[in-house]
Amino acid sequence: MDTWGWVYLTLMASAAQAVRTGGQKHLTRHMSTFAVSFVRFVYGLPFVVTYFAFLLYAYDKSIPVLTLRFLGFCLLGGIGQIFATALLVYLFTFRNFAVGTTYARTEAFLTAAAGALFFSEVISLQGWLAIAISVLGVVVITVVKTNVEHSSLIARAWNKAAAVGLASGLCFALASLSIREAALSLGDDTVLFPAALTLLTTVLMQSIILGTYIVIWERQQIAIMAHEWKVGAFVGVTSALGSIGWFTAFTLQNASFVKALGQVEFIFTLAISILYFRERTSPGELLGMLLVVIGIIYLLIVA
Repeated sequence: MDTWGWVYLTLMASAAQAVRTGGQKHLTRHMSTFAVSFVRFVYGLPFVVTYFAFLLYAYDKSIPVLTLRFLGFCLLGGIGQIFATALLVYLFTFRNFAVGTTYARTEAFLTAAAGALFFSEVISLQGWLAIAISVLGVVVITVVKTNVEHSSLIARAWNKAAAVGLASGLCFALASLSIREAALSLGDDTVLFPAALTLLTTVLMQSIILGTYIVIWERQQIAIMAHEWKVGAFVGVTSALGSIGWFTAFTLQNASFVKALGQVEFIFTLAISILYFRERTSPGELLGMLLVVIGIIYLLIVA
């Protein structure tokens, strides 16, 4: 795969994620947070299995021995995604949820910091600057769209919503880094195959964990999932496509760079609101978009 492969895959993943979010929002009207997350994994699993089986045949491979290191990082990445999503949804129960959401948007920077501290990811000064610029753009967009006063971000820097937001961003960061570490631990230079095996293993673990929780604590949600199978299938397909893009991109490039480029999703969302829904864009949103674009272009130059 060429050196720009991670860019194409990240753009595909970001677009799929933006579309998937619409389906998940529909499901949240009828289901709990964990049930919606379970739908994403259990309905996406058949597509992930099909994709892995295709690669298994295409590369004429057999399933390798799965080491404890590989399984451990898959488990850490899977649990990280589950908790990150739950914490993000939990933010909406706070009156000042917008402040916490703003902090959660620092995920790319947190990924870079955690990667440098715990995963030996080497990032140049220019790389740090590119990530910082793109993150600043996302924060500006979030502040403007959620009407967070600048004084609130400073005065409430250590409140509960901010802590939950940072915890969500950190869980997403650790999940991304763990997924990359799991795929690389396989030592397979085909890229697509180790990424697919990591994805399949992680989704299986997530399905088992959340499935067990649903059966024990939220059994009534199962009937709703079955009734909403059409939307569930849509969420499953888009989730599988997005995950294939993310997991493969993580295998090719530093997780922090992938996450920084992935913030182009905010540009997609704003572009849809402007072009399709004819919504007005404020100067603050335009400034945020400009910063994100500058950060991404700079990142592509230095990566």
